[in-house]
Amino acid sequence: MRLPPDPSTVRIPGPWTHRDVSANGIRLHVAELGDGPLVVLLHGFPEFWWSWRHQLPALAEAGFRVAAVDLRGYGDSDKPPRGYDGFTLAGDVAGLIKALGAAKAHVVGHAWGGMLAWTVAAMHPRLVHTVTAVSAPHPLALRRAIRRHPRRQGRASAHVFRSQVPLYPERKLTAHGGAEVTRLISAWAGPKWTVSPEFDEVVRRNREAMLVPGVAHSALEYHRWAVRSQLRSDGRRFAEVVDRRLTVPVLQLHGADDPVMLSSTAADSGQWVGPNSRYRSLPEVGHFPHEEAPHTTSRLITEFLRGAAAQR
Repeated sequence: MRLPPDPSTVRIPGPWTHRDVSANGIRLHVAELGDGPLVVLLHGFPEFWWSWRHQLPALAEAGFRVAAVDLRGYGDSDKPPRGYDGFTLAGDVAGLIKALGAAKAHVVGHAWGGMLAWTVAAMHPRLVHTVTAVSAPHPLALRRAIRRHPRRQGRASAHVFRSQVPLYPERKLTAHGGAEVTRLISAWAGPKWTVSPEFDEVVRRNREAMLVPGVAHSALEYHRWAVRSQLRSDGRRFAEVVDRRLTVPVLQLHGADDPVMLSSTAADSGQWVGPNSRYRSLPEVGHFPHEEAPHTTSRLITEFLRGAAAQR
C-alpha cells in the first residue's frame, strides 16, 4: 500500500527559497524570490504554490520580491479544522504581508486565490497596492451570475455544489492516486496546453499535492463555506464588506475559453474595480492563463505593476 506523500514534497527546488511564515495564528509555507516591492501570489483549486513557477522568476527579474504561498489547508501550510471562510482567509493574506515585513503588497491570485485577492483589497485596503485577478471575477459578480444564469455560470460552477456533501468529495479527489485532479485540470484547460510537453508534470505534481493528508478536505472547505454561508449571517456580512468599489487598480486576466469562470461573469466585475483598471482576454486560453500562456501573463502583470508604480 502506497503511503500518502509527506507535506514537504511540495517544496519543489528551483531558484526560489522555501520558508515558513507565521501569520494570523497559523504557519504558511511560501516560495520566495527577488528583491523590491512585494508581490504575493495566491493559487487556486486544485493546485498549490507551484502553479506560479513561471511568474516567480519573471517578476523577480523585473525587480519585485515575489512570494508564492500555499494557502491555508494546502501544500505544506497548516491545515487547521476551521478558518476557511472569507474573513479568515483574507486575514491570512493580510498577516502574511505584515509578516514578510512589507507595508503593502501587490496581490495576485488565480481562481479562488483571485477572489481572495478581491476580498483582501476590500477588507484590508491599506495593505494592498494593486489587485491582479486571474480567472477570477469579483465574488459578488460570481454570486450574481450563478443566480441569474443557472444554466451557464451555475452549470460551470457545478463542482462547487457537488462538494457540499460530506466525505464523498474527499474520497473522489484522492481515489486512484488523485485521478480526479487530472480530470478537472484537463477539462478546464485550453486544448493546446493539454498536449504540451509540461502538462504531464503539471498533473503529476498537483495529484501528489492533493494526496498530502488533509489537503483534499481543506480545499473542499473553501467550496462549502462559499455555498453554505449564503444562508447564514456571516455570508450576508461578507457580501456587505466586499460590496465596495476598490481604491486600487485592478488587472483582470481571463482566458477566453475558460469553462469554469465564464468571461461574461468576469467582465461583469466592473462596478468594483478601482481607477486605472484593465481587463485583458487571452484567446485560446482556458482556466489557467498563468500556466497556459505564462510569458504573456507574466508580461501583462509586469507592465501593470510597473504602470501602477509610475502613477503613484
